[in-house]
This record gives sequence, C-alpha cells and structure tokens, in this order.
Amino acid sequence: MAEVLLFHHAQGQTRGFLAFVDELRAAGHVVHAPDLYDGNTFTELDDGVGYAKQVGFDTIAERGRLAAEGLPDGLVYAGFSLGVMPAQMLAQTRPGAKGALLFSAAFPVSEFGGAWPPGVPLQIHMMEDDEWAREDLPAARELVETTEGAELFLYPGDGHLFADSSLPDYDEKAATLLEQRVLAFLKAVE
Repeated sequence: MAEVLLFHHAQGQTRGFLAFVDELRAAGHVVHAPDLYDGNTFTELDDGVGYAKQVGFDTIAERGRLAAEGLPDGLVYAGFSLGVMPAQMLAQTRPGAKGALLFSAAFPVSEFGGAWPPGVPLQIHMMEDDEWAREDLPAARELVETTEGAELFLYPGDGHLFADSSLPDYDEKAATLLEQRVLAFLKAVE
C-alpha cells in the first residue's frame, strides 16, 4: 500500500476527480485529496483557471504545502494540471518523497529549487496535442532526460483533463491506461 497526496485540477474536486481517488483507494492505497478551492468547482476550465488567478497561484501552492503538514514522510505526491504545482513542489522540497505522479502538466525543475531529489521516481502523463500542456512538454522532457527513474507517457489526442470521467475531455482508453500505469507505479514504491 502506498500513501498518496493527490491535488485536484483547476475545475476543483469534480465527480471524475473523486472517482479517480476512489479507484486508487479501492486498489488498497491511502489517498489524501485536499480541497484547495474551498468547495468550489467549475464546469468550464477557463472559469476554474480564472478562480485560481483570483485566489493567487502562490496561495494555491501554500494550501498544498499546508495540506502536507501533519502527514507522514514517505508520500507519493500527485496532481492533475493545476494540482501539479503543489505536487511537484512537495516532491522536490519535502524530505522523504516516495515518488511523484504529474498529470497534464510539469514545471521546470528549477521552479522548485533546481534539482530533482535523487531516488524519487516520477511519472508524467500528457496527451500529445493538448494545447494546455504544450508549454509544459519541454519541462516534462527535461525532467525525464535528467532524472533517473522518470517516465513520460504521451497519449494520442488533445484532451487536457482526459482522465476525469466527468468532463468533456475524458478519453476512456487513455484514462484506463493511465490508471494501470499509476497502479503499477504505486505498487512499485510501496
């Protein structure tokens, strides 16, 4: 069993995000899924991004950091899109990370201190033609090229939140493969 701190995307804790949390739990993992949006959810991605801008990205990151306080070391940090920001920050800066799972986004390693921690495995999952993730793809590739134990999975298509079954971007085939890869990753880091 792995213990995961999983952050939601810019549309908040949607039904599909919570279903993904439930799938990981059903596989026997402990999953913490804090609400960084104080209960707000958005049907449109642009509205969710607008809310994040209004709240402030630094505030969102700080809420993520605070969510980790009181949790044990040895977590896998994971995030969807906007949630990648606190997930990657914690994986790079909080001692004892067991791994990181980044969905539909990635930041340059320099954003959070300049180096990926040795021995912390990483998976990044994106769609090849996702307009939202296009600017993040170079950072994802650099992470994989410079980090031992890092993998980048590119799925055919252009959906951004393709693993969220409650949103229009959902791609069942890609989401199923993503979940299989994530479960194998979590089993390997237990």
